[in-house]
Amino acid sequence: MTDTVNAPVAALPQTRLVATAIPGPNSIALHARRQAVVSAGVSSALPVYIARAAGAVLEDVDGNRFLDFGGGIGVTTVGHTEASVVAAAAAQLQDVTHTLFTITPYEEYVRVAELLAEHTPGNWAKKSVLVNSGAEAVENGVKIARKFTGRRGVAVLDHAYHGRTNLTMAMNYKASPYATGFGPFAGDVYHAPNSYPFRDGLSGEDAAARTIAHLEKTVGAEDLACLVVEPIQGEGGFIVPAPGFLATLQGWCREHGVVMIADEIQSGMARTGRWFASELAGWEPDLVLTAKGIAGGLPLAGVTGRAEIMDASQPGGLGGTFGGNPVACAAAVAVFETIEEHGLLAEAQRIERALKGGLERLAERYDLIGEVRGHGAMVAIELVEPGTRGGANTPNATAVGELVAYAAQQGILFLSAGTYGNVLRFLPSLAVTDDHIAEALEVLDAGLARLG
Repeated sequence: MTDTVNAPVAALPQTRLVATAIPGPNSIALHARRQAVVSAGVSSALPVYIARAAGAVLEDVDGNRFLDFGGGIGVTTVGHTEASVVAAAAAQLQDVTHTLFTITPYEEYVRVAELLAEHTPGNWAKKSVLVNSGAEAVENGVKIARKFTGRRGVAVLDHAYHGRTNLTMAMNYKASPYATGFGPFAGDVYHAPNSYPFRDGLSGEDAAARTIAHLEKTVGAEDLACLVVEPIQGEGGFIVPAPGFLATLQGWCREHGVVMIADEIQSGMARTGRWFASELAGWEPDLVLTAKGIAGGLPLAGVTGRAEIMDASQPGGLGGTFGGNPVACAAAVAVFETIEEHGLLAEAQRIERALKGGLERLAERYDLIGEVRGHGAMVAIELVEPGTRGGANTPNATAVGELVAYAAQQGILFLSAGTYGNVLRFLPSLAVTDDHIAEALEVLDAGLARLG
């Protein structure tokens, strides 16, 4: 990140340091305490316990410092403890922490709604409702679309992930571990094929025709309230649809009165080098769902869309106790301002050049890397079994697991993803430097070499 960006509040050195075994003794002791009182259903990818974080670095309770290429799964886009966000939240904490917007409102909620109306795709009047989490945004987006259309059907795409609530579990493509044993699930949810260029080889238009044919056969447009789409799929493995796919689906939805919803929970808020990934496809969704990176680490989410759709709900039909909390809203305003003032869209594009370019060079040397894909600071590699690249492209989940574990021991945090568990994804904050990326690529190179 450029030197004009605010210094991290914690003044944590932006270098990695492996001071103990990973995990260290203090983390091991904390983990023992955790196992006694925290549900086993709440798992952790790496049992190191974080004491401080700043910029692109996490420091654990044993003094180990990690270069963070996960960003809280895309939450700390502007950097951990970014100074402007911390200052805005701290100032708001001294004024108002809670009143409940639906009882006695406050300006911060209104300002976030104004910023969402300004920055989401589409040149039309927009309105928003603010909630707490991504899954809650999905639930409300579906609810609003059903109210507006008077229809019940919800369409989603293969490889999608939308959350862990009852409705969103039904909307996910992958059941385990998110839905196993938790049924029965919400009905009127229909799954349709996605565009997955690496595996289906279809043009965007042909993939969309396949999706449309499936939906017309299984549900029928006249019974469909909405189609919910991640413009770049997150947990599914950073799948980028072929050009023309989203535009073709949008045309079909508009023709048949189906509300098309962009789930930008992981891909939005400057993550891809655009405010929202939908812009990369020239797509202007009817509703846009935001969460994760919107408030710099504080819990906030939103549904933003065409005013006539958002106003379909009766007064009192939308809202919640903590939705649009004033402290989280103040942080979100600071996030918007930081992205604008410090040119963070350009920073995401810089990260793409450095990271994606380096991964493509590794792909030339290792046939385990089946594809490099993504945009901005949302990039992934899909790993395949040796000798299958360009043919069967057999998923290689074992290699991903070994690379994640190896990198952690070197002080680098990577994340896995993908329906088949064979995708290594990179979600660094926009505070990550080219030197950090070079270090991560060096560790990845060594890890791939170990795999043979």
